[in-house]
Amino acid sequence: MLKQTLAVTGMNLKALPQRLGTSSVIIVGIAGVVAVLVSVLAMVVGFRATMENTGRDDRALVLRGGSQAEINSSLSREDAQTILDTAGLRRDAQGEAIACPEVVVIISMKTLADASDANVTLRGTCDKLAALRPEFKLVAGRMYAPAVRELIVGQSAAQQFDNLAIGDEIEFRDSSWTVVGHFSTGGDNHESELLADNETVLSAYRRNGYQSLTAMLESPAQFTAFKDALTTNPTLKVDARTEPQYYAQQSEQLTKVLNFLAYFVGGIMAIGAMFGALNTMYTAVSSRSVEIATLRALGFSSMPVVMSVIVEAVVLALIGGLIGSALAWLFFNGNAVSTLGGNFSQVVFRLTVSGGLIVTGITWACAIGLIGGLFPAIRAARLPIAEALRAH
Repeated sequence: MLKQTLAVTGMNLKALPQRLGTSSVIIVGIAGVVAVLVSVLAMVVGFRATMENTGRDDRALVLRGGSQAEINSSLSREDAQTILDTAGLRRDAQGEAIACPEVVVIISMKTLADASDANVTLRGTCDKLAALRPEFKLVAGRMYAPAVRELIVGQSAAQQFDNLAIGDEIEFRDSSWTVVGHFSTGGDNHESELLADNETVLSAYRRNGYQSLTAMLESPAQFTAFKDALTTNPTLKVDARTEPQYYAQQSEQLTKVLNFLAYFVGGIMAIGAMFGALNTMYTAVSSRSVEIATLRALGFSSMPVVMSVIVEAVVLALIGGLIGSALAWLFFNGNAVSTLGGNFSQVVFRLTVSGGLIVTGITWACAIGLIGGLFPAIRAARLPIAEALRAH
């Protein structure tokens, strides 16, 4: 049985170049399915990586109780001071908490790609920024000065939005702000933001309170005690989360949407590719009916015929899967795109065609080929020998 299967399969595969036209229908169709599937899932992987890379387990984010995102939150100055005095916070040499009450506002900017409007986060932070976020690095220009309408720009934002070069002037809130530097935070969510002095932002927006407070803990183990101290304090109505918890929650909804889109669109295309494979393999079986009948007349059993047709379909699908994965990697891997994040502002991230996605795409391709080859294979095995030879 094995020898017969290998012999018939080898013969079919050697004849593939002679059937290049019909075989290319399967290859092209499945390559398209895999390219679309992998490229959309690359958005999921890239966005999730950007959000999950934002934050540390020993850093906590405090919001008003019931708030789902910073933009919906508000903290008074009194609340912020009470939080800064809470036990469990890491402190500097002067005994001050390594924490920043922060202002989060949304400003409108133009994208570099097509000059369309986009929401960008302007974050007002404090002079403890470097200690609070050790991943922060100024890569060009200088730091903004307090009490002056200056700001610094994340590298990802500078690559996606217009008018963010060092020295550019940005107009909002009836005033002009100067870009004085670019910074990196290791490719996380904050690289999509603009940073400025919190008191200057509050003054520009005529506000007297903050949206959130980010604090460095003595250790990740201190988080539960820190949160309990805040939530049981009768003068406060706040909630605390570790940064990974917060950003995982912010990315959850969009991740679900992108996953649904990838598998829904990919599924529809896969059905089309599967019917294409069925049609092609039925045609191949029909054109080789005499050949198959002759083999069976010579003593070959049905199973080698079935296996040879299935293997042929899977090999063609595998080639299509490899081509589709290669196209997705070539044209999409590493591309910077932006989408709405939890603050209703644009989050810039890079498409990531990982090894796992390539395996997923090839698995889909092989599954389509298997289903597309199964029914023609069964038909080939059931083909009456005498009828096929008479037809010839």
